[in-house]
Amino acid sequence: MNTPHSAPAGARRLTTAQALIAFLARQYTERDGRRRRLIPAVWGIFGHGNVAGVGQALVEYADDMPFLQGRNEQAMVHAAVGFARQSGRLATHAVTTSIGPGATNLVTGAALATVNRLPVLLLPGDTFATRPADPVLQQLEVPYAGDVSVNDTLRPVSAYFDRITRPEALVPAALAAMRVLTDPAATGAVTLALPQDVQAEAYDWPAEFFAERTWRVRRPRPDRAELAAAAEAVRAARRPLIVAGGGVWHSAAEGELAALAETTGIPVAFTQAGKGALAHDHPANAGGIGHTGTAPANALARDADLVLCAGTRLTDFTTASGTLFAHPAVRFTGLNIAGSDAHKQAALPVVGDAREGLRALRQALDGHRVPAAYADACRAGRERWEEQVTAAYAPTDPGGGRPTQTQVLGALDALVTGEDIVVNAAGSLPGDLHRLWRPRSTDQYHVEYGYSCMGYEIPAAVGVALAAPGRPVWALVGDGTYLMNPTELVTAVQEGVPVKVVILQNHGYASIGGLSEAVGGERFGTAYRHRAADGGYTGAPLPVDLAANAASLGMRVLRARTLRDLREALAEARAATVPTCVYTETETPDTVSPPPTGGAWWDVPVAETATRASAVRAREEYDRDAAARRRHL
Repeated sequence: MNTPHSAPAGARRLTTAQALIAFLARQYTERDGRRRRLIPAVWGIFGHGNVAGVGQALVEYADDMPFLQGRNEQAMVHAAVGFARQSGRLATHAVTTSIGPGATNLVTGAALATVNRLPVLLLPGDTFATRPADPVLQQLEVPYAGDVSVNDTLRPVSAYFDRITRPEALVPAALAAMRVLTDPAATGAVTLALPQDVQAEAYDWPAEFFAERTWRVRRPRPDRAELAAAAEAVRAARRPLIVAGGGVWHSAAEGELAALAETTGIPVAFTQAGKGALAHDHPANAGGIGHTGTAPANALARDADLVLCAGTRLTDFTTASGTLFAHPAVRFTGLNIAGSDAHKQAALPVVGDAREGLRALRQALDGHRVPAAYADACRAGRERWEEQVTAAYAPTDPGGGRPTQTQVLGALDALVTGEDIVVNAAGSLPGDLHRLWRPRSTDQYHVEYGYSCMGYEIPAAVGVALAAPGRPVWALVGDGTYLMNPTELVTAVQEGVPVKVVILQNHGYASIGGLSEAVGGERFGTAYRHRAADGGYTGAPLPVDLAANAASLGMRVLRARTLRDLREALAEARAATVPTCVYTETETPDTVSPPPTGGAWWDVPVAETATRASAVRAREEYDRDAAARRRHL
């Protein structure tokens, strides 16, 4: 991105919005000797509340701060988050909106960013600070509080929030915002609400505010006593297991993870955010863990007497809602830069950077290895699983019929190299990807599962592609997700970002349909079909043509009716230099055999009383499964 002009000499009289953009253009991060722009671009949709303030400032400083035009406010946040994750959290984008619905549309994206601890700067317009007219268009009137606006909905989903009611208040707020954006333990969505009159108000700014500033992203080393306790626990264990999460990737600790696994022989299982931290064929790679994980990884988890949790938040999908780690004497140690995560599961905490912590632990173990038979059993289980994956990918009809969702992944698996990046977030695809996908590089697997937000994939893929120009970026979306948020296809076309969007049409919410059936809901309200005579949605599929929709938004579209067509279309899309969509109808889940599963539970409470037999049976099964849940204290 552009290098900003030199800092202004002496005090400068600028509007608040102009000062903010000039300030942002001069912020940098540095880690491990690498320095880069923290905010290299701003996404925006203009309306009243930002067009005359931030909008004018972006015109004023167009040479310093590139602008990206979005179509949906939530999608702009997703794009910025995709960019931030691909940039290792060392750079992100800002997002500016108007007041009212433009601002509240940010909430879902902000929650996703903060849940996943990915930095994004939000600059929503706000109502007048001086209140010359009250209320103004789109203002929420709150009878009990005059200082509340709709932007306050962003408070609980922001890692930092401030409202700039005077120009001079921008100075400490902007510095605090940069501090949080670059804090590896506490980052997330950062919101600076900007009243529209304050944006346009001029002020004499100190020159120091515009000086280049470098924010060093720290790598705290673990406490010696905590490290010693963790090393002692590992030495005492007979069946230890490492669970690697997104913190391993964010701290670029893949090399240290591999070194620890190789010197100790400890197998490694991966959360959704951690998958890819080891090569898929690494001898210590046990596969995905938890409800969407693999059978061999979950078997290791059930028998583990020590679980080393590295950079993971230990969500319910990872722990199988407290039923997975079944060894009666199992202990945990938590290596995490966030102290709150390091203590989960009553773990021995090791608070620190994942790379530094894994390196220090390897050195502290000083050649310690697990029993050879244990490491051999891990490898054998993984090899058996890979045979199942290969069988699931194999076509049942070598070209003449519609592909299954699993076969779509198999066709893509056969095509990609370590250059490709695969983006997904919601539906049944994250489970299939976690269990089946074979990452070729440490950053190929980009599945957002902290918030599992439908509609994330397409805008995030645009952001990823902006952060990784020249690399093939795939957005995998089901029809349900596509209908949530296809708007940024237009942005990809406008900006010439050659994303590859694969749309899988299965005529409904496949994932929730299966869950509904399992909990006694009988797939009610989960299919895209005409209403039948009995009142249910069991009629013919709706005549919806998502391929035509994508084409109408400017995409090049390739229709694949058979598995043979699909392979050809994927290859053509990968080589394309323009945004390209591959559309295929897949066999519906009730007509094909499911892919292999990991056999781990997930707690979705079932109706305690019901008259329908399906719900009664589901409750009986729920009670049996829930009985295995335990708290680790």
